[in-house]
Amino acid sequence: MKKYLILWAGLFSLLPVCAQQKDSISSVVDEVIWVVGDEAILKSEVEVTRIQAAMEGMRWNGDPDCAIPEHLAVQKLFLHQAAIDSIEVKETEISAATERRLDYMIQQIGSREKLEEYRKQSMSQMRQSMHDDLRDQLLIQRMKEHLVKDLVVTPAEVRRYFKNMPTDSIPYVPTEVEVQIVALTPRVSIEEINRVKDELRDYTDRINKGETSFSTLARLYSEDPGSRRQGGELDYTGRGLLDPAFAAVAFNLTDPTKVSKIVESEFGYHIIQLIDKRGDKIKVRHILRKPVVSDSAVNICLSRLDTIADAIRANVVPEMIRSQLITVPDHFSFEDAVTVFSDDKDTRNNRGLMANRSESGQTSRFQLQDLPPEVAKVVDTLKVGQISAAFPMINDQGKTVCVIAKLKSRTEGHKATITEDFQVMKELVMEKRREKMLHDWVVQKIKSTYVRLGEDYKDCQFEYEGWNR
Repeated sequence: MKKYLILWAGLFSLLPVCAQQKDSISSVVDEVIWVVGDEAILKSEVEVTRIQAAMEGMRWNGDPDCAIPEHLAVQKLFLHQAAIDSIEVKETEISAATERRLDYMIQQIGSREKLEEYRKQSMSQMRQSMHDDLRDQLLIQRMKEHLVKDLVVTPAEVRRYFKNMPTDSIPYVPTEVEVQIVALTPRVSIEEINRVKDELRDYTDRINKGETSFSTLARLYSEDPGSRRQGGELDYTGRGLLDPAFAAVAFNLTDPTKVSKIVESEFGYHIIQLIDKRGDKIKVRHILRKPVVSDSAVNICLSRLDTIADAIRANVVPEMIRSQLITVPDHFSFEDAVTVFSDDKDTRNNRGLMANRSESGQTSRFQLQDLPPEVAKVVDTLKVGQISAAFPMINDQGKTVCVIAKLKSRTEGHKATITEDFQVMKELVMEKRREKMLHDWVVQKIKSTYVRLGEDYKDCQFEYEGWNR
């Protein structure tokens, strides 16, 4: 096979090599094996994907030597279209996804220290190494959602599909649960907030005196893993994709030599520097510092929630709010606790009920693996109507919160029926339709995209037709 050796260093940045892969990949002489549009697929990318898939127990349809590069090529098609259609994901979404991934890994291995030892990386290094992959995964997911957003199926289609389905093909519906939560955010001390603000004031002073640059300090100190290695730089972004408090200050900046005042967002405290404005989008760099929640603050929060849970179980208004009431009711429910105490904006207006959002809509039912891992672990031990002891968890913003959970309902696993599981059957039909729509889109995209395959791949049996044209 003719080898297209990589002669420019930049493409090596496409290769995220984790500690376990370093020895086996470093000896590979890299080469371009496919070209899709203006994107190269490297032999090293294929090998890394092969190892990662094996570690995660993933199986390929057909010959992995053909399926893996095709998988990478299809990803590049979606990413290319996402760029054309201006599909974006927030840095905050990437950060949240990173924290969820790290939290899951820590739970699996036992502790942060064990994870760092196993991966031979610090937590900061792991965050950085995950950033681009998670960004691309979110972009691909968002692009797919965009392509199928107008897809609908009628009840008649669902009933017809179920009627024609062989008995042995009727899906098994796993156990599903509905969960309510009350969430409290541990209080950060004034001393800790002042410490963070003093650090940011010191950074501003050093920049203004010309002792160092904003980007240097961002690389050294920012706690935003997504922008830290770019010197705190966020690419052109619309107001709606930014935290409202952050956007309000960033869009009012006019002088690129100035540093903003300290800004508090839902993620922590920032200072911001303008780079450029282009239409309704802004390009800035920032430094994020997060106040540390002390163990004592978490324990106080957990104790408060346990007191609330005891009051609910006893159906008695807790002492902590009795003095605030003119007339004290005779009972106190979980829903009352949500209204009075919960900090979680996503569930507070829904009586504490957690929502499971997917491409096809929103439901209150979860399979256990779809719940946050901390919640799933607790809920799996509860009976219907039972309230858990308080426990800490990491929310979507990567912050520690304290929670009590109530198992509202539990539906044991069973064979689907059209009367009881219409939504499950509808989702099955929707998924089949989505798969076909996305498959057809990829085939059409291949036809309009420049593709060059290495000789070793021209006899492959691919999932999508058109590569070997």
